[in-house]
Amino acid sequence: MNQPRLAVIQDMPRVIELIQELATFEKETDAVEITQSDLEKDGFGTNPKFTCFVSELENRIEGIALVYPRYSTWKGPILHLEDLIVSEKSRGKGLGTQLLDAVVKHAKQLGVKRVSWEVLDWNEPAIKFYESKGANVMRDWNVAHLNEKGIENYLNQL
Repeated sequence: MNQPRLAVIQDMPRVIELIQELATFEKETDAVEITQSDLEKDGFGTNPKFTCFVSELENRIEGIALVYPRYSTWKGPILHLEDLIVSEKSRGKGLGTQLLDAVVKHAKQLGVKRVSWEVLDWNEPAIKFYESKGANVMRDWNVAHLNEKGIENYLNQL
């Protein structure tokens, strides 16, 4: 098993497949709006919006970790882990640990004060995995967001 590596633009077809697999697992099959083209445009070039690590088994990408910078008013620079995905058939083989290791090493190199992410409250295997790695799963916080329609509705009320 190879160590995770930085994704290259040619990896994006498989990355979008894994994103869709996660959406299906999370019972949000129709929620993925981005395309391979979006990933290629947004992740590469002069000002990439994210960094993606990939992990392979037998020369096939079976896991990804996608991160981007954020800023905390309390801590300063932090790194947000948007998704850590391991294909269902490849779980339990250490890929998740390797990807999280790569993310934490990347965070240290960047000099950030925290790595943060969300996990669904019903995804007990993921919660146990993150807690076993020393993460504090803050069950008393709720995630809030406005989707595209919510943004429009909000602005229409101004």
